[in-house]
Order: sequence, then C-alpha cells, then structure tokens
Amino acid sequence: MIALTGTPVLHTARLTLRVPDLRDWEAFAAFLTSDRAALVGGPVTRERAWRSFGHLVGHWVLRGYGMFAVALSGTEAGIGMAGPWFPESWPEQEIGWSMWSAETEGKGYAFEAAEAARTYAFAALGWPTAVSYIDPANTRSIALARRLGAVQDPAAAHPGDAPCLVFRHPRPEALA
Repeated sequence: MIALTGTPVLHTARLTLRVPDLRDWEAFAAFLTSDRAALVGGPVTRERAWRSFGHLVGHWVLRGYGMFAVALSGTEAGIGMAGPWFPESWPEQEIGWSMWSAETEGKGYAFEAAEAARTYAFAALGWPTAVSYIDPANTRSIALARRLGAVQDPAAAHPGDAPCLVFRHPRPEALA
C-alpha cells in the first residue's frame, strides 16, 4: 500500500479533516449506494462507489490536495467529506462537501468542515477564487453555501450536462 505522507491535517473546534483512507470506505460506500446520494450523482453500485473513492484518493496524488475525510475530533471514523476539488474538465476549482448519514446533518459539521477547507484552499493553496457546484434540488447545500457567504453566479460555467447552480465563495479578506 502506498501511504500519502506529509499531507495536511486540519483541526476545528469539533472536527479533524484528513486524507481519506480505508477507514472511511464503508461509510462512504453506504452513503453513495443509498438514496441520500441522489443529489450528488447517486445512488450507484458498490463497484462504482469504489471507483469514486479511488478518484477522491487519487486526486490527492495527482493534485497534491483534495477532499478531506471529516471525522469528529478524537475519533477515527469518517462522517463525511469536505475540501478543495478540481478534477480534469472542471471549469473552476471547487469547495465541496457531503455528510454521509442523517445523524450528522443539522449539527453544523458541514459548515465547520467547509469553512476550514475553504480557508485552506485560499491560504495554503493560493487559490484566487473558488466555487461550489450544487444540484438545484439540493436545498440543504444551497443554504450551506449561502451561510458560507457564497453567492450564486449564473454566468459561471459548470461541469457536465446535468443542471447545476454555481455559488462563488468570497475571498477571506471579504469576510474579515
């Protein structure tokens, strides 16, 4: 097994954000194969979930950054993902997030993780801008993007053919 060394670990008041690994696979697969994933391209087969998981980990290898697995501080188990994301063919660099179970929704974890990931993207990676691509039916993610201070950018390009709203994130100095 190849180990990703020297990768960042972010800490918030309640969360640890780290590179995803096999500790996260079962929870990720349960999410992506369930109806909960309908607004993020799912549900998919377990085989397709494995390929998506490999894509997430491979992004770290190819880009040097990627989606972080989100865990409650002091625990090992991933409860979701959040982070900088820029796969081939994406028109812009994205801040993405997902919580994998209903039990972790509504507690502010996604906000806390996305805010830490966005700060990392601007400060450590030097991103000049960032967007979030959101399914128009994903009202929870739209509300979270707005809570993060992102505003809809109807002129921005989006990846793929599926309907998508683009929310542009403010730079850190705009939030000060």
